[in-house]
Amino acid sequence: MRNQEDWKACRTCKKHGKKELVGQVTPEERDEIRFLYERKNGLLELSLTLNKLPEQELENSGLYHKLVHDISDISARFQRWWDEKSQTYRWKNVDGGSWEIDFDSCNIFLRQ
Repeated sequence: MRNQEDWKACRTCKKHGKKELVGQVTPEERDEIRFLYERKNGLLELSLTLNKLPEQELENSGLYHKLVHDISDISARFQRWWDEKSQTYRWKNVDGGSWEIDFDSCNIFLRQ
């Protein structure tokens, strides 16, 4: 995770694009998206490991089918959180932009 100073330094760097502070969420809301973020990343890491298995073994694995279902579910929940919060707080948005959260400060940034 980046600390507050890193975010300030990074708001206009070429690597990450332009960032603009557009809002803030509550600590409880931050915890919701952090859980979804960590769960999604964990499932994606597991999928990378399973993709190293032979295709026949993978297709016959109940774990694989459960993983595909769980990734789909958590991705939908993750997107729904962003959609709901952006409407609730009326965050600025632009075509091709994306929101990011600083888990330390609960600040929401728009990356363009």
